This record gives sequence, structure tokens and C-alpha cells, in this order.
Amino acid sequence: MRNRVKCLPLIAVMLALFAVPALADDISLAKDLTAVIALHGLPCGKVVSVKRLGDNDHIASCQDGNRYRVFVNPEGRVVAQKQ
Repeated sequence: MRNRVKCLPLIAVMLALFAVPALADDISLAKDLTAVIALHGLPCGKVVSVKRLGDNDHIASCQDGNRYRVFVNPEGRVVAQKQ
């Protein structure tokens, strides 16, 4: 029982260390998708959540309620389509 209690702080630290880079990647991706949507001249404001569909294929939900599929088409161009 004592060994389990000693391991709990270690487990908590390990989870925190692995969760922080994933959170930073999510924030960076949301900022990138916000910029892509804005450059296409579409209303969004700020991307608040992202669902990954595949490589370079995402559904971005905006703070104003709009949703966009942002992906790279076969010609290599980034496309934002309203969902």
C-alpha cells in the first residue's frame, strides 16, 4: 500500500509533462486554423475547438458558431469549406 502512495505524485508529474506539449500543439493548431479561415475571408473570430479528420484535414468550430472543414486539396492548396 505504501508503494502505491509513493507512486501517485510521480504519476501526476508524468501526466502533466506529457499533457502540456499536447495542449500547446492544440493551441497552435487552433491559431493556425483561425488564420487560414480569416485569410479566406470567412467569418469566424477565433477557433475554439478542432476535430482532426486526417492528415491536413480538420473541422474547426468558431466562437461565433460557424464550422469549417479546413484541408489541403489534391492540387496542394489549403481550402476552407463551411459545414
